[in-house]
Amino acid sequence: MSKGDSQQEPKKRLFVALMGVTCILVVGLIYLGWWIPTMGLANIHPELPRLAGMVFGVLSGAALLGTLLLVLTTALGKDILFTKFMRGVVIKFLLPLIEQIGRLCGISKDTIRQSFVAMNNSLVISQRLKIKPDRILILLPHCLQLSDCEIKVTGEIGKCLRCGRCDIMGLADLAQKYQVDISVATGGTLARKVIIEKRPKLVLAVACERDLTSGIKDCYPLPVIGVLNERPFGPCFNTRVDVEKLDEALRSVLL
Repeated sequence: MSKGDSQQEPKKRLFVALMGVTCILVVGLIYLGWWIPTMGLANIHPELPRLAGMVFGVLSGAALLGTLLLVLTTALGKDILFTKFMRGVVIKFLLPLIEQIGRLCGISKDTIRQSFVAMNNSLVISQRLKIKPDRILILLPHCLQLSDCEIKVTGEIGKCLRCGRCDIMGLADLAQKYQVDISVATGGTLARKVIIEKRPKLVLAVACERDLTSGIKDCYPLPVIGVLNERPFGPCFNTRVDVEKLDEALRSVLL
């Protein structure tokens, strides 16, 4: 995002729509996978086409039912059935397919990822998790700190002088208010190291679309609520974040 661009609130309905298209395509492929070999199967045994049809019917039904459950869970904000498992299906299998379908439709990866993060957040929140403050981790990118700041807070946010020139002060105050762990990471490798060391039950992460998406995938089944940063000066440089959004997300899961 270039300087001066405004970042719109990500909409999960785009991801839901693309998920529906993907489901239809998957069911179509399952049908072709059943229909094409049936002629050859009949030559082997007359019952094989029927048995194959039953198998592919079950697979098609599972794909349709899974999509319906995800849509209902997202729309109602309630954990209906198998939400944790279905979130894994979306993260591990559907997201790569949806990104390819979006590309064919002329939709950028970042737009799809924004919608995916919103969808993921909805699924996590629908589980109605209630977690103690000491088992929650707020994970921040280093680019939230002003580039000309002489006090580097990576690994030790307590070093922040609270000058108020960047959002680090508000985030540090937020973590202190709720007694929640907070860490600033310089990249994915350090972020994973922090998560392994602190072993949280939930991560509240701030990052760009790409990093949030990869982080959610890497952390699964650990629940992650993602908040997109704002980039008035371009990527990875003096970025911002709405502290109120983090406060709201944090209060929704605190025990």
